[in-house]
Amino acid sequence: MANSFPSAGGGNRPGSYQRRNVDPFAAIRRNHRIKVPQVRLISPEGRQLGIIDTQKAIGLALEVGLDLVEVAPNATPPVCRIMDFGKYVYEESKKTSHVKSTASKIKEIEFTARIEAHDFETKLRHAEEFLDHGNKVKLRLKFRGREMAHTEIGFALIKRAVVDLAGMGHPDADPKLIGRNIHVMLTPLPVNKRKPKFHVPDEHQAEADDSTDAAEPEAEA
Repeated sequence: MANSFPSAGGGNRPGSYQRRNVDPFAAIRRNHRIKVPQVRLISPEGRQLGIIDTQKAIGLALEVGLDLVEVAPNATPPVCRIMDFGKYVYEESKKTSHVKSTASKIKEIEFTARIEAHDFETKLRHAEEFLDHGNKVKLRLKFRGREMAHTEIGFALIKRAVVDLAGMGHPDADPKLIGRNIHVMLTPLPVNKRKPKFHVPDEHQAEADDSTDAAEPEAEA
């Protein structure tokens, strides 16, 4: 009688799947996973300690409660650093999560064709604040009633806003009329090129952005 149960090796069956390791840090070799006989060692403080036997390097790391982590596997010999690997993974994951959450945000600023000068500047200040924090900003002007007969007024106002915000962001495309609204999306400029006109930048935010340029261990496979 034929066996009606699926075979254990049915990896190619329709609907079957294999779990994949999505840990971005899994490829980083550390401690006893480092198989080369010698490594170029870097201390926890960043000092070069020269080329030493791998087992000795692992021992030095474990003696102080840290890990030996391969930071440049393609070098000859590979470069390793003594560090707290768990702390490094936590900090890198938190940084990545913050970047993703910030990049995904789109803020909207709404105008009217007859907006007062003071309100116009207030909205531009808010737009600069959003751009300063790395958010994309959507400018939207809504026409009311008979204002649709003079859309050129709305386009002139939106283009003026784009010009006034040029020190903080650039438009992804020209303003477009969709229904009763004019839309344009602004993308923030690089941090070192931002020149606010209405808003005083947050110094702590600028320092955080600058800190991302600091050297970190490379996670190479």
